[in-house]
Amino acid sequence: MGQAGQIDQDVFIVDDDGAVRDALRLVFEMEGFRVEAFPDGASFLAAARSRTPDVVVLDVHMPGRSGLEVLQELGPHYGAPVFMISGQGDIPMAVEAIRQGAHDFIEKPFDADTVVQRVRDAIEARGRKGARNSGDMILAAFSGEEQLTPREREVLERIALGASNKEAGRQLGISPRTIEVHRARIMEKLGARNTADLVRIVYSDVRRN
Repeated sequence: MGQAGQIDQDVFIVDDDGAVRDALRLVFEMEGFRVEAFPDGASFLAAARSRTPDVVVLDVHMPGRSGLEVLQELGPHYGAPVFMISGQGDIPMAVEAIRQGAHDFIEKPFDADTVVQRVRDAIEARGRKGARNSGDMILAAFSGEEQLTPREREVLERIALGASNKEAGRQLGISPRTIEVHRARIMEKLGARNTADLVRIVYSDVRRN
């Protein structure tokens, strides 16, 4: 199931729980990914300095450096999407991780096959983004764009074109819940009261330009 298309893609798994590491390693390897697993943030960061995988799956709670601290050390321009694994009670921390540049978060308990599909979606979305011109969308002329992160601009672009959270998530390779997080941040930054107001702000500015 998808082995031939995934054989050259690397996944780094970072989790102090050996059972979680082994389960994720098994399912990713069965799907043809190359996998390296790390029990803590320090060993992962040492490997990440020498090479960049296609995707990182990073647990929030670990001894030593937490997942959020590891993410901060990677920096916002790290070359691979980072998925944060989070328990139900860790959602505020997961939201903070997205603000720090995480690609998406996966809530525990999770189904391993779902994790693989989310990773595939992220890789495909990354490929689509690389294939197109990044400056040809409506936000290129949008006066508030300097307040937004690159990912927030992508989300706003899709909201303005009428995509639902589910559609936007599918196009960007992230979950609808993560789209909601970005939408709330965009509305806060641009002073929009609701989605309709947000779209009016964008399109009225485009018309003026």
